[in-house]
Amino acid sequence: MPDTALLIIDMQRAMLKDAHDGEACLGRVADLADRARAADVPVVYLRQQFAQLSAEWLEVHPTLTPRPGDVVLDKESADSFLDTTLGKVLEERAVRRLVVTGFASDYCVDSTSRSALSHGYDLVLVADGHTTMERPAGTEPTAAQIVAHHNGIFSVIQYAGRSVTVAPAAQIRFDASVAN
Repeated sequence: MPDTALLIIDMQRAMLKDAHDGEACLGRVADLADRARAADVPVVYLRQQFAQLSAEWLEVHPTLTPRPGDVVLDKESADSFLDTTLGKVLEERAVRRLVVTGFASDYCVDSTSRSALSHGYDLVLVADGHTTMERPAGTEPTAAQIVAHHNGIFSVIQYAGRSVTVAPAAQIRFDASVAN
């Protein structure tokens, strides 16, 4: 069994409506999910829950519809480990390394990535596989700057005993090493 899992965080219709580079990001994540499944790597979807939005809007974006065998977990926090069974799901599958994608770079992707490291997982942040909402024109930082900022932080962050890699989707390999 592989020691890697692909996390797809909050790639839900309501969230992606105004996402930076949304369609391209969706395509890259969909390709990663297909490649992960082909390599028998678990694909785990996390869905943020909001009482004020209809269930239809909270579903995973149709481009990324979960397939049989994929895991779908609901969460109520930016940290996908907090008050969910994510840790148990990963433990049952002997996962040690997480490939992280999703929405939003500056909230749930960041919180879950840091939490994964604190929970003892190695991390691969997909540089072009996470996004955030577009800001109003003239607002700084822009969505593109936020994505770049998080890629920059995770390319130098240090967690004792953990491996952290930032790589574009095209470099992610599930059949051997995870990146390069």
